Amino acid sequence: MNILDIRTMNGPNYWSVRRHKLIVMLLDLEELEQRPTNLIPGFRERLHALMPSLYEHRCSEGCPGGFYMRVDEGTWMGHVVEHIALELQTLAGMDTGFGRTREAGGYPKGVYHVVFSYLEAKAGQYTAKAAVRIAQALVDGAAYNLEEDIQNLREIREDERLGPSTGSIVEEAARRKIPYIRLNNTSLVQLGYGCNQKRIRATIASTTSSIAVELACDKEETKGLLEAAEIPVPRGRIVRSQEGLKEAIDRIGYPIVLKPVNGNHGKGATTNVKTWEDAVVALDAAQQYGRSVICEKFIVGRDFRCLVINYKFVAAALRTPAAVTGDGKSSIRQLIDAVNADPRRGYGHEKVLTSIKVDAFTEDILAKKQYTLDTILPQGEELWLKPTANLSTGGTATDVTDIVHPSNVFLCERIARIIGLDICGIDIMAPDLSVPIQENGGAILEVNAAPGFRMHLEPTEGLPRNVAEPVIDMLYPAGASARIPIIAVTGTNGKTTTTRLIAHIVKQMGHKVGYTTTDGVYIQNQLMVKGDCTGPVSAEFVLKDPTVDFAVLETARGGMLRAGLGFHSCDVAVVTNVAEDHLGLGGIDTIEKLARLKSTVPMTVQHEGYAILNAEDDLVFKMREELDCKVALYALDPTNKRIREHTAKGGLAAVYEAGYITIIKGGWRIRVEHVKNIPITFGGIAEFNVANTMAAVLAVYVRDFKIEDIKLALQTFVPGAALTPGRMNVFHFKNYTVMLDYAHNTHGIHALGKMITHVDATCRVGIIAGVGDRRDEDLMSLGEESAKIFDEIIIRQDKNTRGRTADDIIDWIMKGIRQVKPEMKVLTIHKEREAIDHALKNAQKGSFIVIISDVIPDALEQVRQHKAEEDAAGVAVL
Repeated sequence: MNILDIRTMNGPNYWSVRRHKLIVMLLDLEELEQRPTNLIPGFRERLHALMPSLYEHRCSEGCPGGFYMRVDEGTWMGHVVEHIALELQTLAGMDTGFGRTREAGGYPKGVYHVVFSYLEAKAGQYTAKAAVRIAQALVDGAAYNLEEDIQNLREIREDERLGPSTGSIVEEAARRKIPYIRLNNTSLVQLGYGCNQKRIRATIASTTSSIAVELACDKEETKGLLEAAEIPVPRGRIVRSQEGLKEAIDRIGYPIVLKPVNGNHGKGATTNVKTWEDAVVALDAAQQYGRSVICEKFIVGRDFRCLVINYKFVAAALRTPAAVTGDGKSSIRQLIDAVNADPRRGYGHEKVLTSIKVDAFTEDILAKKQYTLDTILPQGEELWLKPTANLSTGGTATDVTDIVHPSNVFLCERIARIIGLDICGIDIMAPDLSVPIQENGGAILEVNAAPGFRMHLEPTEGLPRNVAEPVIDMLYPAGASARIPIIAVTGTNGKTTTTRLIAHIVKQMGHKVGYTTTDGVYIQNQLMVKGDCTGPVSAEFVLKDPTVDFAVLETARGGMLRAGLGFHSCDVAVVTNVAEDHLGLGGIDTIEKLARLKSTVPMTVQHEGYAILNAEDDLVFKMREELDCKVALYALDPTNKRIREHTAKGGLAAVYEAGYITIIKGGWRIRVEHVKNIPITFGGIAEFNVANTMAAVLAVYVRDFKIEDIKLALQTFVPGAALTPGRMNVFHFKNYTVMLDYAHNTHGIHALGKMITHVDATCRVGIIAGVGDRRDEDLMSLGEESAKIFDEIIIRQDKNTRGRTADDIIDWIMKGIRQVKPEMKVLTIHKEREAIDHALKNAQKGSFIVIISDVIPDALEQVRQHKAEEDAAGVAVL
């Protein structure tokens, strides 16, 4: 078997609109295409021996063992790889269960798309490769070390996934339909979009005071503020040397605690130090994190953590370090193994509890007691294996929220206010929290910024607390929005013009607009990124920008196939049309599949939002059947049957009637504007832009924009290199006219041709090109359509021929031209620059030259240069 490609979806996609995280692997079964599982001797037995848990996979049979039934009957290896990939992730603590395997269109027989869900992208990518290796080993009857893959996946999972605290906040946000974007590979996450975004890093929020964080990180300063506020804290001082340590101990007395001034999460801390020798070792451990070390009195009691969010007490837990209890028979090593055998314990954060590891701290504790791992611990003796009670080192937590005394609740909330921390973890040492700590000798040990939530979310004992909920309540109080309006535009042709027109209208209404196009990413009309920016990365660029309050996103097939959409849902989706283009690429080999891909965009519209659909395109109109949102239709023909039926039922529509862009609503007709006053329609002869204008008008109308505002915006959207680069940019020379356009397929050239036939010219010249990744029939069709429009043609060639030779592309275009006009004048000039120079220098008087370009900035600059030279020559003559 051979893996041809692996793609990672992270948004709504062709395979599933709801399941965003999918691996799409293109797999060539090679000779295994002729060998289903029932024809491979011993395959089923070897598979069951290696992965017996696959028995739980129901598959299409719908019952336990269903997948094995399919294996017995005979299924193809791509299907087997899919199930192995899912089970392998489950065995590594990532339970995910969606998968499908389909033959890949446009590829030789035996090539499949193997699709399966993942939780962490890098783990999913590793799994894809591992699943193929496993399947091949089973086919070959070779031994395979499955445990190695499982452990590798566990390590990838721990490296890549959000920690339990950050993850809980993100999950709570997702439950409330608040979108999120991970901003780095650690714990920095954006909640919401654009100007309504909030950020979290671990459990520090964008609302958290930086001064408060600095205070909490400075243990001595925190202690000083609390002491001044009559809050009980242990006696202590800062030390930086052994001499200072000795002076502190002489003053405070044993037992003591040593910890870094700027430490957190128990790093470098040693508790209950009772001897000088231990104190020196503890000082060295603390100074690994900074020269300044806090030496304070060790308070006898139990270790509690209280959590305050938005200055309100929300939870409390009793923390106990990792420990074992002797039975008089087992060694310490055996006791640790027995504790780790608890099914609640696992690697890292995969389960409620973390397995106990023997590390330097454990060995130091054993050495002090003159124990080894082989020591038999006496019956009933409890042995702490770590100096601190962190869950990440095997500690346990017991929820005690409901027994905390009101006085202690008030104390915790007051401490949060004193430090100024809106998310605050307070460490208390006391015999009990059901009694005021001022009465039982308890004390505040630390105040922590970025407190861990795991002990509250998944306590070892007691009631779990959803402590992420008050965080989201704080960031987004009732009535606050996390989203910004999103209008997404897709289709084969007209996407960019429609996107730009919508963005223009929205901007005229005072919004700060971010939009993406095939030309680049724009923030408030400022070009931020050049190039084709119609994929998910560009969409996220806009949605991450904190200055943007409205997004208009052109969405093309390429980005959807590579990684899915860059947003989870939108408010309005526009589908302009679906025509034969790019067929045969990415498994999309029919126009029906292309329509299915494009329908991903309207399928993401929220329930109360609108899909704006072209009623004159059969495939676009059909999309309405699968939508869970409102639908508005548009058509050039005001008598269109679909429009009549839709509006008769109270539906919203737009038509081109009596020269006006007209909205039909509830039986009423609303005249928006006459096309002669809409520059982009060229007085109505550019019908495709009349259609694009109707789509744009509907998109903003359903967002409650006023007709008079829409009308004014349409009047001020003047086509040209500034507003619509590469879209019908017209340059008037003295003796001829040049138009530059991006029409790159037969459908686009046909639409352009309808306009060109209305142009009064002595000769219509077309500079055209083909693309190497199109089918032979597509190139031939391009030639045929061009021959119908132009009197003369110059065939140039793109810089990137995409897998074909330039001559092959030109030959197919030429065949199409000759089919229509055998005697037509055709020149072949490979370089675009030379082709443009030739056409302009040899232009007949009154000719109309159309340049079809894919590198718009270069062609625009060249035409401008010619225009400047002509203008300069005219001035010189004067």
